[in-house]
Amino acid sequence: MFPILVYGGPSTGKTSVTLQVFRHLNRPFIYSSCITCYSPRILFESILNQLLFHRKDSGHSYSSLKRCERPSDFVNYLREALENVITNLKGNSGKVSSKMSGRPDGTMVYLVFDNLECVRDWDKSSTILPFLFNLNDILKMPEVGLIFISNTSPDTYYLNIGYAEPIPLYFPDYTEDDLRHIFMANQTNSRLYASFLDVVLRPFCRVTRQVDELAAAFSSLFKKYSEPLSDKEVAPNEEMKRRLFSHIRPHIASALNETFQVRSQPLLKAETNQETKKTNSSRMPGVREDFDKIDFHMSTSAKYLLISAFLASRNPATLDASLFDSTGVSDSHKRKRKASEKSMDQKEMAEQELLMKGPGTFPLERLLAIFQCITSLAEDSLDEEESHELTVEGGSRGLMSDVLLQLSSLCNANFIIKGGSCPLEGSTRYRTAVSEDLALKVARSLKFPLSKYLYRR
Repeated sequence: MFPILVYGGPSTGKTSVTLQVFRHLNRPFIYSSCITCYSPRILFESILNQLLFHRKDSGHSYSSLKRCERPSDFVNYLREALENVITNLKGNSGKVSSKMSGRPDGTMVYLVFDNLECVRDWDKSSTILPFLFNLNDILKMPEVGLIFISNTSPDTYYLNIGYAEPIPLYFPDYTEDDLRHIFMANQTNSRLYASFLDVVLRPFCRVTRQVDELAAAFSSLFKKYSEPLSDKEVAPNEEMKRRLFSHIRPHIASALNETFQVRSQPLLKAETNQETKKTNSSRMPGVREDFDKIDFHMSTSAKYLLISAFLASRNPATLDASLFDSTGVSDSHKRKRKASEKSMDQKEMAEQELLMKGPGTFPLERLLAIFQCITSLAEDSLDEEESHELTVEGGSRGLMSDVLLQLSSLCNANFIIKGGSCPLEGSTRYRTAVSEDLALKVARSLKFPLSKYLYRR
């Protein structure tokens, strides 16, 4: 078989379906995740340990059977181990067929590499990725099948070397009907849970369709939804549904924000700040209490994405490197040199020209780069300032929500305008449609120093 690349968004069933198919057909396979196997040596040794039925325990001093760091050594050890396994499979194929009553017994060994996108972050990714894609040609064993599972598309793995491209197999995101079918499975009170899904499923599907995120959010919301009921087994009528909806409605907005990993300020500190503002406003009558509030709901990740689009439209692309470094912080010390009068005049002319032109366009890659910088800055500032903060299970730095889905929602709401494709770049360009006042108001709600990153400031 040719190598297969199973790809799609997170939490779309790629790994579960692949492994369940092999288990259902009773096919021998070796599974390795590039998250737990976070280096080439650990990945190589994990595959060899499974093929050689070696378990790392106290009896073996928690060590691997063979130490393998170089790809050349891995190929030799792998070929030897595969030959022994395939020989045993062929010898037992007749017995397995009789036991399974004609079902396919399988004389092939499948190597499954999950989370392949993590390999790109390894130090030796420039050699490991081509090696993995060429492994089928290197082994030249028709009884071995390679399956790669990735959260990113095949376009992200194009390399300048010759190798047989794997067959792509796309797993689309779940539809709303799919999610309803998934969450309705194994429910003790199906009618009560169906009425609960009628209330919460559509709002959450607009921001994320990942089953793990929705399951975490729905678990606490359903307990809150069924609080007024003394009998959890009752089938709700229309009047009871309206009463339950009125009870759960105030909690939906806060649960939407808690679904994402980009963390806002803790609720306790936010309440303290609101009390402080009220006290200050009572002393200063000219200050409005609700100046920093926005009159519509927007998730935290969408706010950061909107700020990223505003910065990409207002700032020249040539200044991104000076405004942000690799860690996402503003490189302000580089801009402390005293400017000459000529450079100041040129700067003022450039500012006026930029103001006359209006918001500029930007590609998707630049938007995502700025988005990653400011979200990492926000998380780092919270980690440094707060000793007790609200966290979400799972500590990876990447957003749990789908950024592209957020971008589509902002485009549909006309916060971001999708333009035509650039003939030179061949990619779609975007432009923000929000005013500076609105952008500053959104930034204040996140306590993000937007003016620090504006070119005109």
